[in-house]
Amino acid sequence: MVFNTGAALLDAIVLAVVSVEEQGTYGYRITQDVRQVLDVSESTLYPVLRRLQKEACLEVYDMEFGGRNRRYYKVTDVGREKLTQYRIEWEEYSGKISKIFTEVEK
Repeated sequence: MVFNTGAALLDAIVLAVVSVEEQGTYGYRITQDVRQVLDVSESTLYPVLRRLQKEACLEVYDMEFGGRNRRYYKVTDVGREKLTQYRIEWEEYSGKISKIFTEVEK
């Protein structure tokens, strides 16, 4: 992709991906879901997950899977509020960009 992905957009995408599952989801799955829309590495996403946890947007818990512990991430109420804010701002921002592109085509 030609466009740079800023920290806020990456935060918004991660929160959106994690919010899909009510009980949360694990790191590798988050990476795979985000990679459907962005070319990012695990080394990029795990600091995002830690930052969102530090900001109380995500809670973390471990669950046994296949004899090993798997770390799960779940969106908190604070995270849901932040995601709502991101969605509102994204609609406004992407609408303005789309309008410019549409006007250029005329």
